[in-house]
Order: sequence, then structure tokens, then C-alpha cells
Amino acid sequence: MSIIVTKGSLDWAYPPFILATTAAAMGVDVTMFFTFYGLPLLLKNLDLNISPLGNAAMKMPLAGMHMTMPNIACMIPGVDAAASRLMKNLIKKKGVASITELRALAVEAGVRMIACQMTLDLFEYKLEDMIEGPELGGAATYIEVATQAQINLFI
Repeated sequence: MSIIVTKGSLDWAYPPFILATTAAAMGVDVTMFFTFYGLPLLLKNLDLNISPLGNAAMKMPLAGMHMTMPNIACMIPGVDAAASRLMKNLIKKKGVASITELRALAVEAGVRMIACQMTLDLFEYKLEDMIEGPELGGAATYIEVATQAQINLFI
């Protein structure tokens, strides 16, 4: 299985790591290719946030209801931070593993992680900024993997 990881917000970090760790636990060989805004998910120090802006499906449980935040509210300073805090509290309250925990589990399970060299250069990251384990590669590296995979996901 190959997964292209292109997004690095808190809510978008869960799908690739949950799918990768689940597949690895089922004995599937998994490769994750981190590019553009997904690359920061490999940073040693994660500071993940969410933004309700433009996310009409984001309905947070609050006061016994499911509340949707109007887009106009996202213009108010601190709304993204508050939404992120609410989501992190909900994740903790429900006993959902953190992205840091899922990432460590993926490394432990032998998930192959490839950091996009072009994105590393573009956004001026250094390999030393990243966790131990990811290898460097580019589009050709991913294409090699994808052409051999039975499952290819773009997240």
C-alpha cells in the first residue's frame, strides 16, 4: 500500500497514520510519501492545529449538540487556536491516540516513510529537523512504489 501524505493539519494527519498502522498490523507493506504540507508531520516537534474555515462537515460535539462554526467566525483572532484546543481535548477525552503516538507506532511497525526531497528544499527544512527513520526521495521514488502497490491513496 502506498499513501501520499499532502496535508499536515491535526484533522488531516489522522487518516494516513491510522490507515498505515492498521494495514501494517494486518501484514501489509506500507509506504508513506510525505510531500508539501504533509512533510511537517515528520518534524520532531509537532504543533498540529485545525481550522474550521471552509470545513462545513466539521461539527464538534458541544453542550449535547453538534455545532458547526460559521466561516465568518474564523476571521476572529484565536478561533483556530480554540478549535484546535477543543479537538485536542476531544481526542484525549475519547482515548484516541495522538499523532505522535501513531507516528511512533508506524515507525515501530516498519512503515516505510519517504520525505520528499524537493519539498524539504522548497520549505528549507533539514533532515535533522525530522524524526529518525524517514528516507529522502522524490516523485520517481514514489512512482516506483506506487506501480508495485495494490492500494494507492492520496490524502
